[in-house]
Amino acid sequence: MSFIKLAILAGVITSFSKVSAHGTVSGIVADGVYYQGYSPSMQYASPPPAVVGWSIPQDLSNGFVAPDAYANADIICHLGATPGQKSATVKAGGTVELQWTPWPVSHHGPVIDYLANCNGDCTTVDKTKLLFNKIDGVGLIDDTTVPGNWASDKLIAANNSWTVTIPSSITPGNYVLRHEIIALHSAGTADGAQNYPQCVNLKVTGSGSNDLSTGTLGTKLYSETDPGILINIYTAISSYLVPGPAVISGASSGSGSTPHASGSSSSAVAPNPTPSTTATPVSSPSPTAVASATVSSIAVPVPTTAAAVVSSAVPTPTPSPSATATASKPVATGAGGAPGDLPKGVTLTELLQWLEIVLKNMLASEGSSSQKVNRAHARSF
Repeated sequence: MSFIKLAILAGVITSFSKVSAHGTVSGIVADGVYYQGYSPSMQYASPPPAVVGWSIPQDLSNGFVAPDAYANADIICHLGATPGQKSATVKAGGTVELQWTPWPVSHHGPVIDYLANCNGDCTTVDKTKLLFNKIDGVGLIDDTTVPGNWASDKLIAANNSWTVTIPSSITPGNYVLRHEIIALHSAGTADGAQNYPQCVNLKVTGSGSNDLSTGTLGTKLYSETDPGILINIYTAISSYLVPGPAVISGASSGSGSTPHASGSSSSAVAPNPTPSTTATPVSSPSPTAVASATVSSIAVPVPTTAAAVVSSAVPTPTPSPSATATASKPVATGAGGAPGDLPKGVTLTELLQWLEIVLKNMLASEGSSSQKVNRAHARSF
């Protein structure tokens, strides 16, 4: 394959990365009840809806926070974040599922969750005073094939969702869940990592005794030179240390400091539930059977066309396949089932996935003839 062909294809992939890259948490399922997440487009509604997710109206581009801003308050809950005006209720020991808009396949990295006690009303809390405690952290799962299989890949495979368990030891009260993906595709150079923090208000019930009176300020969680922040994922990695403080005692997950496997129990995420219009919790909710989850906070029509999505002031969760009827999305195979055939009606994200697969196939084909495959990575941003 000629260098010109490779450069053209890489350029196309980069262009689509800029269009479909990044993401936000569009929905939350807490103990089986669905809650609407925040979208920057909500600021154009009159009045803006009250949701459990923190407001980030400045994040119109679905952007990120760079390492040189780790001492800035934007790293806490994203750009200009202000508290959500509602809370999702979850029992200590229960689960919270975070549903992302489609996450780009090229943005490999860890998924991390923190919990902070509001010590009062979370709707008016000062984010700069919140003390965060890590309750979940998953990084590199397998590095057999560079750049490896990461927590973000696990999230994508689970219909762009991630489930975290709230420790059973947590005292009842109001808390902020700080959920984050750190993209490492450009982290081989200084200031190249990309943080995507998202915050959600939780009302924790139960009988735990740990009120999380200590913790780490959001602006002290990371430094620019942390080994899990400044790292080249396009070389073989013997081990990966998930950034941030250690996971607290009583949490059901690990921080992933062991070689290759940095997973936790929270990596077993479930498909997104299909929203309904009621707010009655289902009995005995399970992260593997959340298709019967119910909707709370907002019940609005689901856009079915691109035009409807653009014109809608309040984005809605995209219904996903149920646990018993999962629709298969063609990505790398077409109508004839041959790898590399582009299927009809694909989305930008699916096209990006297809292009990346084609590029890898081209590289593999070139390598089979020369007995050597050269890896190259251009920083997309």
